[in-house]
Amino acid sequence: MTIPVSTVTDQEQDTKVETLPVLPLKGTIVYPYLVVPLMIQDAEQTKLVDDALMRGSRIGLFLQKDTSIEKPGFDDLHEVGCSGNILKMLRFPDGTVRFLIQGLARVKMTEHVSESPFLQAEVEELDEVEGDTTKLEALRRNFMERIKKLVELAPYLTEEFHVSAINQDTSSKLADFVASNLNIEINDKQQVLEELNVYRRMNSLYQALNKEIEVLELSQKIQAQAASELGKSQRDYILREQLKAIKRELGDTDESSELEEFERRIAEAQMPEQHEKAARKELDRLSHMSPSSAEYTVSRTYLDWLVSLPWARSTEDILDIRRAKRVLDEDHYDLEKVKDRILEYLSVRKLKEDIKGPIVCFVGPPGVGKTSLGRSIARAVGRNFYRVSLGGMRDEAEIRGHRRTYIGAMPGRIIQSIRRCDSNNPVIMLDEVDKLGSDFRGDPSSALLEVLDPEQNDSFSDHYLELPFDLSRVMFITTANLLDPIPPVLRDRMEVIRLPGYTDIEKLQIAKRHLIPKQLDNHGLTEDKIVFEDSAVKAIIDGYTREAGLRNLEREIASVTRKIARKVASGSRKKTHKLVDKDIPKLLGPVRFVREALSRVGKVGVVPGLAYTAVGGELLFIEATAMPGKDKKLTLTGHLGDVMKESAFAALSYLRSNTEDLQLDKDFMDEREIHIHVPTGATPKDGPSAGLTMAVALASLMTGRPIKPCVAMTGEITLRGQILPIGGLKEKLLAAYRAGVEVVMLPEQNRKDTGDLPQEIKKAVKLRYFSEMMPAIKFALEKPSGGTKAKRRITRKRKVSRSKAGK
Repeated sequence: MTIPVSTVTDQEQDTKVETLPVLPLKGTIVYPYLVVPLMIQDAEQTKLVDDALMRGSRIGLFLQKDTSIEKPGFDDLHEVGCSGNILKMLRFPDGTVRFLIQGLARVKMTEHVSESPFLQAEVEELDEVEGDTTKLEALRRNFMERIKKLVELAPYLTEEFHVSAINQDTSSKLADFVASNLNIEINDKQQVLEELNVYRRMNSLYQALNKEIEVLELSQKIQAQAASELGKSQRDYILREQLKAIKRELGDTDESSELEEFERRIAEAQMPEQHEKAARKELDRLSHMSPSSAEYTVSRTYLDWLVSLPWARSTEDILDIRRAKRVLDEDHYDLEKVKDRILEYLSVRKLKEDIKGPIVCFVGPPGVGKTSLGRSIARAVGRNFYRVSLGGMRDEAEIRGHRRTYIGAMPGRIIQSIRRCDSNNPVIMLDEVDKLGSDFRGDPSSALLEVLDPEQNDSFSDHYLELPFDLSRVMFITTANLLDPIPPVLRDRMEVIRLPGYTDIEKLQIAKRHLIPKQLDNHGLTEDKIVFEDSAVKAIIDGYTREAGLRNLEREIASVTRKIARKVASGSRKKTHKLVDKDIPKLLGPVRFVREALSRVGKVGVVPGLAYTAVGGELLFIEATAMPGKDKKLTLTGHLGDVMKESAFAALSYLRSNTEDLQLDKDFMDEREIHIHVPTGATPKDGPSAGLTMAVALASLMTGRPIKPCVAMTGEITLRGQILPIGGLKEKLLAAYRAGVEVVMLPEQNRKDTGDLPQEIKKAVKLRYFSEMMPAIKFALEKPSGGTKAKRRITRKRKVSRSKAGK
């Protein structure tokens, strides 16, 4: 509610005509003698307020005619407004400024002075006309009566409003106070501000009060009628229940028709003998229950589930191998391992009819097409498809269902999906299986053990049904970003197929075949309106995305398509927009990603490593530096896990025990402390594969020799200098390829894992294999130059001289 103020500062007594800064108002009006809170965000308006506060001057407050205009001029403002004085101002961290403004007098703009740095105008103070005092007093009394009535009806007005209205000492103040708080249109409030005749002002507000009271009374009447209708509905319900009771007494009931319907559906369901026996027993119980009892509804719902499940209904598989391959190729580019596995299943299914459905797990970073691949497989084999999202699921009953003793009990998500597919051999995708949780309600991953075990799922028992259901014909497909969070016993039941990230050439082909046509269709464009050249797509891939999948690439293509769609919709004269690489920065802004491996060449103690994360492979820089200190301390920072810290200690121990072979300074640690940092410290990091990288970083620091340019590495190390194999090789090499790395150092035992690498990676990245640390370090570091050796000798001499001076 607007606060009334009975006193005004000495600025009331200023001249009738003066020059004031003009503050445009959106959706609010300030009246004389009232205090109103305002908020602004515009920089020019903030400067206006600061200038007025510094000078202690008043400001002019004028309502905008159109609130959608961001930078209003004089023509966009009403001529009549209110002068005001700023009482208090507060600045907030988000850049907004909030202040209290006290209205002083009605003013009218007479001359426009300036528009920069903010609006300034010459204003004239307007005088009010009271008119006939007798008529005004009579109107005031009726006015107060209507205000009292309004406060009783309006939920947005309190008794304090009535008290404040009584305390207004003049009719002008009363009219302005009511106008500021009354729920009327903003243009009507502006008319009240512009009306100088107090009697006419109060008379127009009196009519607005009567209209508002009439609307509120009608609203209360509608609410009363609705309550009356509700009472009538309750009365009808009671009468209907009494009528049912009378019919039951007379033996005239329609229960028999519902029981006959269930009898027919049981016969048509083709249940196994055990299940049909249980269904008929439940139907017999239902026939002896009263329809008004709560147990009747529970029993009826259970029977409905039993007869609705597809016990014997199944879709016929399409066993045309060539057609299935064509469908898979249409929907997804590459992914040959997955396609071969599905085609193998169909081939065996063609030769042997009663084969069990496969249970496979697609593991890969986000955006590589795991979920969409499930739909494509269902289309290829001619089966129904249903996706169950497991992310964040913590209740075991979501899988197995609730027992019927609970109110609102239902079967689990597996049985529900079978019913929705209306066949006993659908393709069911269990999405995000690595993000299952567990709490006091049970462990859903343990409940999945029976579902995903081919030797057990032919008799899956749901808690709600309490009857076994055959899931052996269902093709289960699970997806995950990482294998580690999946319990080993559950992982053992699934055939894991890895979907690594895509290379740039693969992304280019996918964009041309799938992403660009999809976005053109989504944005109402055709190929004759926009053409993406290969160079443009490559520019988006290299400069605006850094991912293993395709989601960001699709977003950037959609962004480009939207901008072209805007040009076409605006009537661009260009018939065809042909995009090349140099056009992309104009549409998407500056390049966001650069080849990071090339930006840190020649720095001592900085070594690029390769890491495997939930979003694919990443290039990870490890930095080592030394500082004076007598504690021989090794500091590790960067949110590292215990395994990664132990790798750093093992690397340091190996180097200190092999100083002669590596030609290192034996006294390097005597008066120094070493600090190893892995950037992006907010991201947790762990794993043993950074051991080789840490060892090379420490060796570079101790020898003063940087590593060779465009070299990255990965590998676990031992105290004896052996390099052990690592996982996630393809994802790491993809990250190296995207970052512009030319040589990657790998463990010798990983040589066998590079056979299925894409040819473009094999051509662009040279792979060097090492089984021992010593040759790996010597290969990674630059050869020492004469200047480097001399510099090292000078450093040692200075150290000796400082030591002698200290003694």
